[in-house]
Parts: sequence; structure tokens; C-alpha cells
Amino acid sequence: MADAASRLRSVAEQVLGVPLPVRLRAWDGSQAGPPDAPAIVIRNRRALRYMLFKPGELGMARAWVAGDLDIEGDLYGALAQMSGLIWERGEDSRTLGQALRDPEVRSAVRELLRLAGPPLPPAPPREEMRRRGHLHTRRSDKQAISHHYDVGNDFYETVLGPSMVYSCAYWEDGGTLETAQRDKLELVCRKLGLNPGQRLLDVGCGWGSMAIHAAREHGVSVVGVTLSQEQAVYARKRVADEGLTDRVEIRVQDYRDVRDGPYDAISSIGMAEHVGAAKYLEYASDLFALLKPGGRLLNHQIARRPQRDEQAYHVDRFIDAYVFPDGELAPIGTTVTQLERAGFEVRDVESIREHYALTLRRWVANLEADWARAVRLTSPGRARVWRLYMAASALAFERNRIGVNQVLAVRTPESGGSGLPLRARTWNR
Repeated sequence: MADAASRLRSVAEQVLGVPLPVRLRAWDGSQAGPPDAPAIVIRNRRALRYMLFKPGELGMARAWVAGDLDIEGDLYGALAQMSGLIWERGEDSRTLGQALRDPEVRSAVRELLRLAGPPLPPAPPREEMRRRGHLHTRRSDKQAISHHYDVGNDFYETVLGPSMVYSCAYWEDGGTLETAQRDKLELVCRKLGLNPGQRLLDVGCGWGSMAIHAAREHGVSVVGVTLSQEQAVYARKRVADEGLTDRVEIRVQDYRDVRDGPYDAISSIGMAEHVGAAKYLEYASDLFALLKPGGRLLNHQIARRPQRDEQAYHVDRFIDAYVFPDGELAPIGTTVTQLERAGFEVRDVESIREHYALTLRRWVANLEADWARAVRLTSPGRARVWRLYMAASALAFERNRIGVNQVLAVRTPESGGSGLPLRARTWNR
């Protein structure tokens, strides 16, 4: 009888209908495939049961998080090869249902069942989010934010570095992650036209980096709101250490509950992805109401490519279960339309897609360089989640599957005076 790796390779190629470009290594030590290619490692036959009971992304994700499925060699190269076979296949590629009409494929699947061992579904890894109730209520949003952000501030320090900014940096050739994040915060401040004495609301303030930068460098008073208790504790300490407690207030508060407007400006950096399509107009309208006439909003948000059938859009199951529960991406055109429906005048849209790929690769490098500490601070499964999602996201940005945009919008008063310069993008000079 053939070894496990050869049998698995045969099954995979019959189901996919194309040759497998990576090497397979199985739990019995056997290998099959190109010797110089990255290796997909199946450390335990339980990985097969995960994939059989939950075919597709979720089954593979569970096997990965549990440590039963791994990659040896070039992580990015292996993900690029596999994404072309599984996640980015053309519309003409056969589906699993179509493949199963082939008697040889059905025979291969029966072989997979024999390889998988006892026919019992394994329990999901403990890192998987178990949601209850409706999407995007105040309670469910707080649970989702806690799942992602209350992982431990020390863990995020390991990944993000000293800047503690968890959003796309703004790069120049030869720059460091820290300088690129500082430049991004400065770019936001310039787009908002911040001046001493103004009030800024920072929605989804994270660990306080934007609030601190705006107060220290531009002399504004800042209210930062987050739903994460851990972020708030960390941010308040940073504010105190900077001597800015008289100008920066960090609240654990839902943006929908902010009632002390009007503000001169609002920054929302990497937060709107959590709002959800059904709630986006409410989000935009609430921020519009919190701005004074002439006030500016800088909305920094990940976007997906539009689909021919928008009703067919669904959230990536790995991301939904392990990374950003209930997170939804929208095309940039949809975001601009909703902001305009809320009353904003959209004045500038800047795509910085390539910058996020660079940022994510730096975060992955930070994680890998201090892997033992990251595992100790969280769990092996949680560290594996972050490594996979950041590496896969870097490839998605590089391939234009997703993008990220900074949208500058104004609550333009009835007089029509926007307060912006005649020539656009003076903030980049």
C-alpha cells in the first residue's frame, strides 16, 4: 500500500482536478511532490477529520490552529500556490459538487475517509469565536472587539513594535516600521487640518497612538473611544507617561453613545471594518452629527473588490471565526456612497494598498522573530492564527484582492465653504 503522503496527494489532485504544486509530508514521515517546493505538513490525521467534517476554509483553519496542519519552507510561497488552487480559482473551475460526480473522485474521497481514522468530528480549537445573538448590536460588537483586541497588550507589543499602531503604515524607501507609522499618523493629522485648541474624536482609538500624536504634535484636545478594556488601560498609562492627561481622554465607550459633540475633526482608523453593511449608514450619520459645520472626517478603511453579484458576498470563514468576528468589507465605491448619503462631501480618496502589504510583512517578521514569547503570552493556536492571517493578508493586498483607502470627508456648511485648499493634497508636501 502506498504511503500516506502519496495517497493524500492523489486524492487532492483528483478533487482539485489539477496537479498539486507543493510537497506533502504526512504524519508517518512520508513525502510526495516536488522536493524543492514548500511543504504542506499534516502532522496528525485529525487534520483530515477537521477538513472532512467542515470542507473548505473553516476545516483547514481548524487544522491549522490546532497545529495539525503546517507549512515548512517559504510561508508566502506556499500560501501563494495554495491560494491559486483553492481561494482564487476562476469561475470556470469545477466545484466540489461537480468533482464528486466523477466516480474516481468519489473513490478518492472514500480513501480519504479511511486515512482520516475514527469517524468522529473533532472539537473546534478553543481560539474559535462562539457567537450568540444578532450581528452588530452593542453587545455583540463588544464581544467581537474583545475577542480580537483583548489578547494581551504584551502580545501586541511583540507584533506591532514600539509604535503600537494596528493599521496600515505609510512608507518611504528605507524607512522603519516605527517611522512609517509615525508618518501615517502625521498624514492623518494634516488631512484633518488640526490646529491648537481644536477638539478631535478618535473612533476606535486602539492603544492611544493617534490621540497622543495629535495632542503632542498639533496641540489639540482628544477624546479616544474603544470597546476594549485592555486597550484603554494601556492607552491611559501612555497618555499619563507623556504628560498629556489634560488634553487626552480615553474612554471605554461605543461611538454610538458619544454625546459631547460637536468636534472639529474625527479620525476613524481601521475601525469601520467592524461596523457591518447594515449599520454603515448609521455609523456615517452618527459621525456626521458629531462634527461641527466645516468639520472633517478621515476614514481609513480596508476595502474589497466589488462582485458582479453583491448578494453572493460572504465573510471569509477563517477571518470570521478566528480573527475579526462579524467584520465585513465593502468596495470603496459603497463606502463613499454611504458617507455622501449621510451628508458628507467626500473631498479626497487615497489608496495605500501596497503600504499595507509592507506593513503586514513587517508584523509577520516581528512575530516570527520572537515566536516563543508570543506563544507564551497567548497560546500556540492564537499565535498561529495571527501568523497565517497576516501573511495571507499581505498576499491579498499585493494581488489587489483587497485594498485600503483614506477617505477625507467634510461636513460642508450651507454656505458651501469646505475650508480646504484650492489645490488638493497639500498635506503630502
